[in-house]
Amino acid sequence: MGLEIRNLTKRYGDTIAVNDISVSLPKGQVLGLLGRNGAGKTTTIKMMLGLVQPDNGEILWNGKPFRRDGLSIGYLPEERGLYPKSKIAEQLRYFGQLEGMNRKLANERIEYWLEKFEMIEYKNKLASELSKGNQQKIQVIATLLHDPEIIILDEPFSGLDPVNATMLGTVIEELVEQNKTIILSSHRMESIELFCENVCMMKQGRIEVSGKLQKVKDDYGYKNLRITSELPLAPVFHKFNMPFEQNGTVYTAKVHNENEGMDIINAAAEAGIQLQNFSLLEPTLHQIFVERVG
Repeated sequence: MGLEIRNLTKRYGDTIAVNDISVSLPKGQVLGLLGRNGAGKTTTIKMMLGLVQPDNGEILWNGKPFRRDGLSIGYLPEERGLYPKSKIAEQLRYFGQLEGMNRKLANERIEYWLEKFEMIEYKNKLASELSKGNQQKIQVIATLLHDPEIIILDEPFSGLDPVNATMLGTVIEELVEQNKTIILSSHRMESIELFCENVCMMKQGRIEVSGKLQKVKDDYGYKNLRITSELPLAPVFHKFNMPFEQNGTVYTAKVHNENEGMDIINAAAEAGIQLQNFSLLEPTLHQIFVERVG
């Protein structure tokens, strides 16, 4: 069992923000929710949280209506929501108590997460005194403080430098190991590929691509042939009427399968062109995203 979204629809006047979408996510797995700005991702999340009421469809958790009052949910919004003139520990304690935590437990969890994110020195600072990246880390802490069963992260890496992004990545890996059910919405495709077993790509309110990440890649229909050669390979690709990209001595082209790739390599050998190396790589999620919803 887990999360199930059935025929969810939301209209704003003549605009259909979410158009009859259905998605399922087994408990303990991670869903990458993707789409350009305005695709309907945030509206879908808001309907899950009860902030926006759907015009049609339903959202279920373990076969029952998905309701915030019956579930422990952690939500990290894309927009920052800290109180700028309040001290970090005070507002984290307040957020924890809103989720039913007593003061003692909230204080213990605050200490734990501030240490984990290397933020203990900011405990008594005002939120307005923190950098954007550190404010983002505090918002992540507020999201995870009450140990939620379901975690929704909307652009969690926003404002983080590479070091802090790696730190957050480690935390997400630990949450996956703890069998948390996570929805991760991000424009960082490498993060989606790293953490998400399932993906859902939205375009103009509809689902364009959905399913297991590996199956989405397998169904894409192309692989990336990459060849390195000091000699020009353009004549070989032209022989097969195959588009390619060249970056110095590295040539990249899309092929349907291994046999098509080997035809290129054999043709190069027959032409006396020595290859330094070659590889056949699966498509990247970024490549699929750009072609399907970009």
